[in-house]
Amino acid sequence: MARTTAVHAADVVVVGAGPAGSSAAWHLAGAGLDVALLEKAEFPREKVCGDGLTPRGVKALHDMGVDTAGAGWVRRRGLRVHGGGRIAEVDWPRLASWPDHGLVRTRRELDALLAGHARSAGAHLVTGTTVTEPLLDEGGQVIGVRGELGDREPVTWRAPLVVSAEGLSGRLAKGLGLLRRTDRPLGVALRGYVRSRRSDDDYLDIAFDLTADGPSRETMPGYGWIFGMGDGTANVGYGLLDTRRGTGADRRSVLRRWLDLFPAEEGLGEEDAVGPLRGAGLPMALSRGPAYTRGLLLAGDAAGTVNPCNGEGISAALESGRMAAETAVAALRQPAGAAREAVLQRYPDRLRAELGRHHRLGLGFLALLARPAVVRLAMARGLRRPAVTDAALRVMGNLSDGRDGDVVDRALAVLLRLTPAT
Repeated sequence: MARTTAVHAADVVVVGAGPAGSSAAWHLAGAGLDVALLEKAEFPREKVCGDGLTPRGVKALHDMGVDTAGAGWVRRRGLRVHGGGRIAEVDWPRLASWPDHGLVRTRRELDALLAGHARSAGAHLVTGTTVTEPLLDEGGQVIGVRGELGDREPVTWRAPLVVSAEGLSGRLAKGLGLLRRTDRPLGVALRGYVRSRRSDDDYLDIAFDLTADGPSRETMPGYGWIFGMGDGTANVGYGLLDTRRGTGADRRSVLRRWLDLFPAEEGLGEEDAVGPLRGAGLPMALSRGPAYTRGLLLAGDAAGTVNPCNGEGISAALESGRMAAETAVAALRQPAGAAREAVLQRYPDRLRAELGRHHRLGLGFLALLARPAVVRLAMARGLRRPAVTDAALRVMGNLSDGRDGDVVDRALAVLLRLTPAT
């Protein structure tokens, strides 16, 4: 006997309860909408990530009312950059618009916390639900999603708008013919945890010198990281930021050989590992679009919002979730039809306006990283000059007070204004 399909309804369905989806659901629920937040896994669950939040990500959390001063949150004051045979400790910029610190927290904890935060705002969190395809009306407009519960029981959620925060897979987007652009970079991250004395380090290590001889064609464009988690462990990893330029080198071997350069007492060896290495893709530079079509809005990795400058995706996920929610709220205030559609059609332009120019700069940064000799020279000279390293950190982290800031911020504002969006 065929199973009866359970049918539910909401004002907006959000698919995926990572940072983008939980951000969207929190903002939607806060605006008084009935929102269903669907997640295929059960919390807590693993997610491959460096587990670090830049000041931009910290601000996005604060804007959502997340208390980052309590237990489980670990502050980090800046980066320790290894490059060109030099090492420099660089504090996060002290700016009026952004916090002066970063944070670390495992995605296993962070994602569960954010999903719970969305639920506390009124979102209906439904875990163990695998969304399989968009639900379309006769005209091809998205009016919900179809899926399966954990025991393969069919379920349908109906809503006038759907937000896809599914990550790289983007099943709903693919169902509408929205494929990832292959002319945009796709990075890949490999990470694991080790028991390390660097666990309580105030600085997050970022290394472009991944061999004893410095940057190489085998390891670029990419970097290694060591992020102390404050619990006796460190998150260690390697990110190749543009697989189109990769040499085919074994990324596990790159990571292992780099970590083997450190003394054994640092606790970064294979014998110090806590669990296996895991990998994931990093969709960058708004690589799937348009970010709105036919009732479906894309946010986070589903839209390819990872920062090409540094491979960081949490802050853009949180921000794009907010932008998707604000667009949906404004659209649903309009009657169905042309007026509502006009509001929705502006969402891709808003993403490009707020993220696209910085992403274009990031593409240039990747082209630089693909030339090891240039990286070696730039690092060897730049890391000697605090003003240069501070400016570079602002660019990489998309941190600036704009035209209201100092001379560096004003120069960056001009540069961004002259840079075309991706």
